[in-house]
Formats: sequence, structure tokens, C-alpha cells
Amino acid sequence: MSTAIESFAPAGRTLPAMLEQQCRRFPERTLLVAGDTRWRYADALRTAQAMGAVLQVAGLRAGDRVALMCGNRAEFLQVFLGCAWIGAITVPVNTAVRGATLRHILANSGARLFVAEAEGLAALRGLEDRDGLPLERVWRIDAPQEPGTEPFPAPGDALVDAAPVQPGDTLAILYTSGTTGLSKGVCCPHAQFYWWGRHTAELLELGDGEVLLTTLPLFHTNAMNAFFQALLTGSTLVVEKRFSASGFWAALVRHQATATYVLGAMVPILLSKEATPHDRAHRVRIALAPGVPPRFHAQFSERFGMRLLDGYGSTESNFVIGLDAEQRPGSMGRIVPGFTARVADEHDEDVPPGTPGELLLRADEPFAFATGYFGMADKTVEAWRNLWFHTGDRVVRDADGFFTFLDRLKDAIRRRGENISSYEVEQVLLSHPAVAVAAVFPVKSELAEDEVMAAIVPREGAALDPVELVRFCEPRMAYFAVPRYLEFMAALPATENGKVQKFKLRERGITAQTWDREAAGIRLKR
Repeated sequence: MSTAIESFAPAGRTLPAMLEQQCRRFPERTLLVAGDTRWRYADALRTAQAMGAVLQVAGLRAGDRVALMCGNRAEFLQVFLGCAWIGAITVPVNTAVRGATLRHILANSGARLFVAEAEGLAALRGLEDRDGLPLERVWRIDAPQEPGTEPFPAPGDALVDAAPVQPGDTLAILYTSGTTGLSKGVCCPHAQFYWWGRHTAELLELGDGEVLLTTLPLFHTNAMNAFFQALLTGSTLVVEKRFSASGFWAALVRHQATATYVLGAMVPILLSKEATPHDRAHRVRIALAPGVPPRFHAQFSERFGMRLLDGYGSTESNFVIGLDAEQRPGSMGRIVPGFTARVADEHDEDVPPGTPGELLLRADEPFAFATGYFGMADKTVEAWRNLWFHTGDRVVRDADGFFTFLDRLKDAIRRRGENISSYEVEQVLLSHPAVAVAAVFPVKSELAEDEVMAAIVPREGAALDPVELVRFCEPRMAYFAVPRYLEFMAALPATENGKVQKFKLRERGITAQTWDREAAGIRLKR
């Protein structure tokens, strides 16, 4: 493992300090490759200084929030580094977010500036209610001129000094889908990203001068964390625009990557493709692969010649559980040094090994976890009650300390690497004039993870067409959240006081009466 990663003093665990230190060490090394953009470490530092100046001229100050709705391109990191440099806070927004969820993120974060590509601007225009949003300026990236927007200002020659940022200061607010309410903005401090990068680099056994390639979106924790792995180890991060099964192996070969990143559904998709000369022509020895079903590991490694590393982490926590030299099929691994884990019942009491319970976590190092949910003190207290972070995930720990994921305790859905709030999907469905009751829940996918299903009771006398309902959903939610399966029912199973019993719907699953969007040949607009 890189020796550089161990040299950051506690006060130096901020992004500006990390940039300055690594620039002194490796000024001419390549830090980033994104399309036609190539940054040396010295270029990244200057970008932070220059973009910080641009943001200050625009009126941004320490603590201000900047909403960023942008794909995998250099401008994303320009804004991110510039904000970090002056102490402002980046709010990355999933580029697929639409409707009420987008409005909630902008309102809850209090973002003063919105930076977006054309699709993000369209999503902003499409909001049914923009009253009360705190936005003061909108910058467009490679988008046609339109009223109320300004072109993205490229960094110039003006440079500013770094703000006196502290390790516990918030670097980014990352919105994660809730289960029974609106998305929560996770306040991620500078030091959390340091520890994310450090622990992941250690588990991946990254050395100096590696080439890390990601096809995952920069607005997700996984890809943002990859940037810190590269920065801390003196390595190069290659950012591809998106995942392409047909182009994945060629990209690894072209960039001479040594490590990469895959999520649950990517692995069976890659395995389903015909073999090519690129399958083993790469230099990649390991891939971070959270959520990949255990049955695929051996097959993938044998065919493609790289090891898959499973593990556990969340936006609120860190890379806290991982596999070491001792492999256990189906296990996430053991707790990583620097963290403590418990498995507890509904009363927060420990359960014995072999007994399922909720995973509770605690960090040994300051600011290695998120500091709470922005503007949601009640949700923060609930999640961190009794001084332990409650993950909402049900696991079992064996006598040797290996953890196995079982399921989610709450009504959460995870599809193709995206967390989906059943509540937010239900609110859109219930806004349709012909829908009386809606319940959204996960069903198993043929690939991995979940598919979204909705059970719906139409209003009396109303007719509902599944295709029309899908088209109603499209502009109001992210494409990946639009239900694949719909079933219209006369009534939903409920308790005596009227609460829908979703566990019965999950047990019932897909039936002969269930409408399948994919089987019907309906394609979503993205």
C-alpha cells in the first residue's frame, strides 16, 4: 500500500490541505483523465484556486451551498474543488432527479447557485412550483442560452488562498433516498472523505501510481471516493462518461487501468456478453464490487482474471466492513480497524452471534462518519440515537466476526446501484387523479438487487391505463424509480387501523395479473 496515505496529520485531513500536500509530492503526475481533459496534480491545485476565485466573484462564501447537476466531466470536479477551496459546500444532484424530489433538494439545501447541463436546466424548468427556492443564479454547462441563466465561467488567471477549512467542516451534502419520507441530505465532512479514501485504498491494496478507472457517476459516493483514493495514493483517476457493457473492457485496456469499480447488476450484465479478446487483455487485478451476488464472484474472476472485493459502507458511514485475506463466500467481511460494529434488536440490545439484527456502527476517528442530516435534526437524532449510527440494515454476524447482509429493515428499494424512496414514488402515483391508494415495494430482479413494483387501487369509477401511468411518472421522478411492475387491485392488505401491510405485498410478489413494463416493450425516456 502507498506510504503517502499515512502521512496526513489530523489537521491536514481537508481537501485543500490534501491537494497542497500531494501537489508538492507529485506535481507532474497525472491525477485526472476525463474525456479530453487531463490534469496533473499541479493543474488540480491551480483549478481549485482559480475556481475558488470565480465562485467568490459570484458572491459565494464559506458555508454557502452550490447545487451541481452534472455528469462525468471535468466541470463537476472544477466546481467541487473550487467550493472546497473557499469553504463552500457542494450539493451533487443525481442527474436523473425530477419533480418534487429536485425541488426538495434545492429547498432543503438552501443552494444559492445551481450549476447544470442542459438536462438539469430542463428539470429545473419543469418544476411545477419554484416559489420560495433560494436560488440566486443558474450556470449552464454546454447548454443553449436561455433567460435567467449564465454560461459556466471557466477558471481564469485570478487565484485565491484557501479558506481556513477544518476536518469537521462539511465538504458535500449528498442526498440519499429515505424510506418513509423525503430524501435526507447527508452532511459529509472533509475528514470523512479522507477516511473513505484511506480505508478503501487499504482494502484494495493500492500502491503508488495506480490507475483507477470508474464508470460510475461522480454524484455518487462510490465515484467521489475514488477521487480521494487516487489523490491519497498519488494515483490517476480515469472517469468514463457512463457504464457501457460493450466498451468497458476496451476502456480498461486503453487506459491501462489497475483497479476498477462495479456494482451489483453490472457483473451479470458483463457476464452475459460474448467473450472478446479484451476480457483478459487488461491489467486490472481487483474491482470494488459492493452488492454483487456471491454466486457471480468465482465465475467473474475466472473469466476476467480479476478479484472482486465486497464490503459494506453507506453515505452516512464509511467503508466499515470488508474482506481480508480470509474469504467467505456470501459474507461482506469483518469490521475494518478504526470502526466498531454491533448487531442489535429493536431495543438496541445486542443479539448473540448467528442471530439476525440491525447493524449499528461507530467510528473511532473524529469525523470519519457523516455529522447528520442537513436541516433535519429529528432524523439525525433518530439515526444516531444512543451514540450509534443505525444503518437500517438487517445482518447476521458469525462467531468469527464475519457479517452477512440479509435485507433492509425498512421499506427501501435498491435498483442498479440507486437507492429509491418508496415514499417519493408513492407521492407521485397518488397525485394522479385516477389513483386512490398506492403502495410501492421491491421485488427481485433477474439480474441483481431489486425492481420497483406498485400495487394500486383506482378511484371509484376511474379507468387506469398502465402505459399512461408510466408516462405520467416519467417527468416527475428519476427514470430508475418509475415502477417496472404495476398491479391494479380492488383493495390492499391492511391492518385494522388502515395501514397497508407491505410485507404481504412483498410475499405475494409478481402474479399473473401483474403488468410488466419491459414485457410490454415500453422504454423510458432518460
